[in-house]
Amino acid sequence: MHTEHNISLQPFHFFASEELASYFTVLHKNEDVSDAIEWCHQQNLPFLILGSGSNVVFTKNFPGLVAKMEINGIKKLNESATEVILEVGAGENWHHFVSYCVQKGWGGLENLSLIPGTVGASPIQNIGAYGVEVQECIQQVTAFDTTTQQWIQLSNKECNFGYRTSLFKVAVKRYIITHVQFVLQKQPQLKMDYGAIRDMLHEKGIKHPNLESLSQAIIQIRTQKLPDPKILGNAGSFFKNPIVSKTQLEQLQQQFPNIIAYPISDDSYKIAAGWLIEACGWKGMKKGNVGCYEKQALVIVSYGIRSGREVYEFSEEIIHSVAQKFKIQLEREVNIY
Repeated sequence: MHTEHNISLQPFHFFASEELASYFTVLHKNEDVSDAIEWCHQQNLPFLILGSGSNVVFTKNFPGLVAKMEINGIKKLNESATEVILEVGAGENWHHFVSYCVQKGWGGLENLSLIPGTVGASPIQNIGAYGVEVQECIQQVTAFDTTTQQWIQLSNKECNFGYRTSLFKVAVKRYIITHVQFVLQKQPQLKMDYGAIRDMLHEKGIKHPNLESLSQAIIQIRTQKLPDPKILGNAGSFFKNPIVSKTQLEQLQQQFPNIIAYPISDDSYKIAAGWLIEACGWKGMKKGNVGCYEKQALVIVSYGIRSGREVYEFSEEIIHSVAQKFKIQLEREVNIY
């Protein structure tokens, strides 16, 4: 296994802070994964698997091995009159994969267009947007179990998907995903329930959308709402939308009648974290080299940070102010190291 020593992590994550990795390697195939973990065990060092770096904040140097996931490839496993099953390498760029499916006319993932990151990261976070979660299209995940040192295949049910979570997020660092199997539809039912989607399609004069026009509409919405990480370093939505009971929501509505919430079940509601943050006055606010994006309070941006500690401390202030005003504890979507 080829490793490099004391490598800057700045080129490998979206916030582009200047922390170092004690050791760095690239994973191109399954054998590289097991070799890397064995090497870490022998050296008694921690490890971190890094995809595109779109969902991480480094607050200090990493004292072990950072392994960049670059296992690629899109392979068709099966096809019928109604669906197609694909196996995709964990290192594939997520948006490129979604675009590939849209171009082929295979539906299910189009609402997740332009989400940054890699295919391997998508099950960990159970990424979702505009009424769709990736779990709806995942059939199976191939992973290396670092505890048993065995390769395993986990069914959709075994992945324990939940809102922005999964088995892989709960059992931190136990499983290293190398491939994901997706089931996609050849006669897809388009999901256009969100007002922003309907407004964009209306603005573009599209009365009968297809996969491509829906995907393009979502790309345009995200482009208007979110900053380009090449210009302003960011990790997209920094916080999860908190979930409260119906009773909690009713109490909040008495004090804050304009609060934005969406039903999840009969007794649980998802509150818009961006609304909470904006109501606390953070939208557009800048402190030092960090700020809240002027168009979307849910996004923390870098104005040239050197240390990710600045981002972490800024997010702590937001969490504290939301807790004080609303008695709601925000959780970060972003992984902190």
